[in-house]
Amino acid sequence: MRTATTIEASGGEHWSEQADFVVEAEKLGLDICWVAEAWGSDAPSALGYYAALTDRMLLGSGVIQVGTRTPVAVAQTAITLSNLSGGRFLLGLGASGPQVMEGLHGVPFARPLSRVRETVEIVRRVLDGGKLAYSGREFTIPLPGGEAIPMRLSMRAEHDIPVYLAALSPAMLRLTGELADGWLGTSFVPEGAAGAYFAHLDEGLALGGRGRGDLDVCQGAEVAFAPDEEALGAMVAGRKKELAFSLGGMGSASTNFYNRAYSRQGWAEAAAEVRERWQAGDRDGAAGLVTDEMVLGTTLIGTAPMVRERLRVWREAGVNTVRLYPAGQTLDDRLATLSRAIELVREADGPE
Repeated sequence: MRTATTIEASGGEHWSEQADFVVEAEKLGLDICWVAEAWGSDAPSALGYYAALTDRMLLGSGVIQVGTRTPVAVAQTAITLSNLSGGRFLLGLGASGPQVMEGLHGVPFARPLSRVRETVEIVRRVLDGGKLAYSGREFTIPLPGGEAIPMRLSMRAEHDIPVYLAALSPAMLRLTGELADGWLGTSFVPEGAAGAYFAHLDEGLALGGRGRGDLDVCQGAEVAFAPDEEALGAMVAGRKKELAFSLGGMGSASTNFYNRAYSRQGWAEAAAEVRERWQAGDRDGAAGLVTDEMVLGTTLIGTAPMVRERLRVWREAGVNTVRLYPAGQTLDDRLATLSRAIELVREADGPE
């Protein structure tokens, strides 16, 4: 399995801390660094900066939120970052959710599936280098009724630019299998992944005339190491409120893709109860409903042997790239956790 991580440029105490983390992560042998947007810093600005600081590691937008930029602007950004980095850029796209798209950006979240599909199609046409003429449900280029004629960009993509889609819902997973080069997933429980995720990805792959080997499955989770069972218990307890936020606070009052993903993996009743408590303002009560099994099932938290074995389970479930979110209070702590995790990924890939 390849190793990756995801950061937000503004996520550290200082902006320079994240840059230092990226540089040191490359030295540790990390294969990919994804940069998130969410509702903080934008991804492309930071990716250009990190490209100048690194030499080998792949860099990806994880993710650019479709709808916040025109598809051609996305393509321009992708080509610029790819050319600047010598072909090290991966284009990660996602639909986001109604709270961020409508509440922050003021653009409709409606019809995310067709918006993502058409964005990918337009981006790839721009990457091909020809004049762009496109007529879809969401986008028509050139805009009809005026004097404009089809245009092409004045620059060319010098390298292949793989497209990854962030997907949780069955429909978006099918689209990912049909169109994308990779899947950026989360809320992953390997024991429940066949029905919750891979069945839908495989349907899409079949529609696209492709197989599982044509799709990079990139899954992520927090990684943290406990020296013993007692410390592990405290560590798991400390993560329950974070998981309760994902189940109850992410998205809008009616749309929470994380909650639905957990529901499809065997925790429908618990996920619904956590969401109800959280939405009612009972944060502690919501966290109290999260079980140890839910935390351990969707993270890489444990003793080193536990994490190594868990990584083998991930690999056997179909994960090609493991995205590590290293725990730690300081930069040195995070890097130490990441270093040990990278070693364990390599061991998990070795002989049984």
